[in-house]
Amino acid sequence: MHRPAPFRLEDGDALAQALAHAPFATLITQDADGWLADHLPLLREPEREGAPLGVLRGHVARANPLVAGATTRPALAIFHGPQAYITPSWYPAKQEHGRVVPTWNYQVVHAHGTLRLIDDASWLRNTVAALTNHFERDRAHPWSIDDAPAAYIDGMCRGIVGIELRIERLEGQRKASQHKPDAERAAIQRGLVEERGLDEATARCLSGMEESDERH
Repeated sequence: MHRPAPFRLEDGDALAQALAHAPFATLITQDADGWLADHLPLLREPEREGAPLGVLRGHVARANPLVAGATTRPALAIFHGPQAYITPSWYPAKQEHGRVVPTWNYQVVHAHGTLRLIDDASWLRNTVAALTNHFERDRAHPWSIDDAPAAYIDGMCRGIVGIELRIERLEGQRKASQHKPDAERAAIQRGLVEERGLDEATARCLSGMEESDERH
């Protein structure tokens, strides 16, 4: 990924936060017939022996072509964060001299590593439970796999195969007009809220105002 210096996201905490906020990933692998692209939620588990950057865990359908390939292989998981079109009509410079063009601001993290397939009933049940608990946790009455008959959950698990990606390299990028003047960033933030309907936190992320606050 091309990462100009102003846009690089390299702080470990910032990368972890970006992954946590955008868990639905695009998983890229390759087999004898070419490239495979799968779309699925992945949870990151923290540092452990042999995986200082942690691992990503999830599952795919047993019928997925990914399952028919090698049990271990190189892989890339792409986590797409917030993104938005930026119109030059928001820029103060449009009124001053008109030399402005549109752009697209976004946040993304690439997790490179080695993927392995896991066909183990206990591992699968634990992973399904972890995924469910993670995404149900903010509900007033969270659903749990224990709410369903155990035999039913066991049967559903037989239809999936686990995947675990040992992270070997993380690359992050937040292209958010960080190289622009503060007045332009503030105008982008306003436009994202007032015209695009984004919440304040997302608008600050995509306008580079977070970096502006740190600078001041």
